[in-house]
Amino acid sequence: MGARVVSRAETQSVESWSRVTTSLDMPVPEAMRAWVLGDPEDLRLINKPVPIPGKAEALVRIDAVAICATDLEVIKYGTPALIEGGPPFNKNFTPGHEYMGTVAALGPGVDEFAVGDRVTVEIHAGCGQCKRCRMGMYTSCHNYGLNYGDRDKGHRANGFTTDGGFAEYAVNNINTMIKVPDDMSDEEATLVVTAGTSMYGLTELGGLVAGESVVVIGPGPIGLLAAAVAKSLGADPVILIGTRENRLAIGRALGADVTINAREEDVVARVKAHCAKGADYVIDCAGTEETVNQSVHMTNRGGRVCLAAFPKEPVNFDIGYLAVNNIYLYGIRGEGRSATHRAMAFMAEKRFDASKIHTHTFPMEDLPTALRYARDRVDDAIKVVVAIGGQAGEKSDAA
Repeated sequence: MGARVVSRAETQSVESWSRVTTSLDMPVPEAMRAWVLGDPEDLRLINKPVPIPGKAEALVRIDAVAICATDLEVIKYGTPALIEGGPPFNKNFTPGHEYMGTVAALGPGVDEFAVGDRVTVEIHAGCGQCKRCRMGMYTSCHNYGLNYGDRDKGHRANGFTTDGGFAEYAVNNINTMIKVPDDMSDEEATLVVTAGTSMYGLTELGGLVAGESVVVIGPGPIGLLAAAVAKSLGADPVILIGTRENRLAIGRALGADVTINAREEDVVARVKAHCAKGADYVIDCAGTEETVNQSVHMTNRGGRVCLAAFPKEPVNFDIGYLAVNNIYLYGIRGEGRSATHRAMAFMAEKRFDASKIHTHTFPMEDLPTALRYARDRVDDAIKVVVAIGGQAGEKSDAA
């Protein structure tokens, strides 16, 4: 390895690259392909300069990126992305946050990783100085998005406040990087953030211990992996509620003890039939007024309800029942306190097979098609992955 000094765009000085460690075995180009967001739902594939890793950062060559429902929100509505103090539209911004890849270059002083390491990433690198970051809750960083102009608090959230993974390269803080086992596929490695979000909600924020009961409403990607994570943590029973039998079948394969079709049964009554006083934990991954109220009424006294969905409109729910029964209600965003590292440990040890939720893979050029499959659930898509290197996996599909 050695320092690489080449001619760069004006915004990327030779002096900056001279402090970066690269390898002749993995040359870094001057420019990369990247999808950028113009107007809402307007993505364009362009060439952008390859970003330069700074102190405590690495340059990651992105090999695969999964599509999250929040990516669809960012592309259509802008929120929760915040670029240069405002909406992300027409700012040369690249979305995408659930990616993995190979370390291509190391910033000054970085020796925790080596060029050539396969890594997956979590989204947030907090500012490190606010109250929440000091608690390890960097996904709740008080300085979210304050990293523009002369006001740079150090917060980074790739795909939300800085460029993300719908590109060939991205810069990541080393605290957001996790090594990927050799026997784990690129596609499965992109799912660590999804599993980590469930882990964070159940353990760090929820305090789940083995033997407690867990109900998951909504068998989407987070819901399915929430059931898997809960069972791996020793929850008993794990109950999964949904409306699609094929999704419920995947949930059973991931460890759910009981599945309930919400179209056919009274879900509150059925949960209480399995958990006499109600469930200890309910994770609502649907976020509708109906499911929020169901969550409250199927939770036992002193139990916990985790809201893992982002409803677009306010919902009314029975707050009186929640109060008199001492039910704890909390929201979750992201995967704080390094929950992704624990999720990776579970996945590496084969505690559950996250790849069961991966349904489709598309090449980088077909990102719009991949987004359509994810948005419209074409061919019952669950988790859609984009192979940035152009090597679509066995689960690829035509437009």
